[in-house]
Amino acid sequence: MKSPGRCLIVCLIIAVLVVSGAAIFYFFFWNSPDKSGRVLEIRDSASGRLYGKWPLDENGEFSVEFVHSVHRSPVRETFAIDGGLIRPRMTRFSSFGAGMQSDVEEGQTLTMDGDSMILSGFRSSFIELNYIVGTDSDHLLFVNEEIYSLRKMCGRNAAITIRAK
Repeated sequence: MKSPGRCLIVCLIIAVLVVSGAAIFYFFFWNSPDKSGRVLEIRDSASGRLYGKWPLDENGEFSVEFVHSVHRSPVRETFAIDGGLIRPRMTRFSSFGAGMQSDVEEGQTLTMDGDSMILSGFRSSFIELNYIVGTDSDHLLFVNEEIYSLRKMCGRNAAITIRAK
């Protein structure tokens, strides 16, 4: 005859194993983006505080737009996620000069779209991007067909880091 104490111990061990297995499944499979996707994160550069995160498919794009401090015109930088790295896709701007690329490098193309210039064909990649959110004008994040004010999210003059996880 089995003792009630042994049955209780066996039941407790089974319950712990089931709960542990469910927790592992949740944190590693259910709660994460699909295996082909990534998460785009914005954090405070100094403290690491998380300001926001968004699911983004592999090769998914996002953009950061700001008003150039010298030219006083919008600049939109568009990036794609590729293997956990951030790759520049194109930059849209309205004039050359201080703080803007002025030469078209090998493999790059410069096209016109109305009054805007679009530079594309970048070969570089980054582990992270660093920005200082505008004091006079906002930085905007375009991701998953939504637009977010980085000034509202992070604060004026905030040093932020953007990464793909």
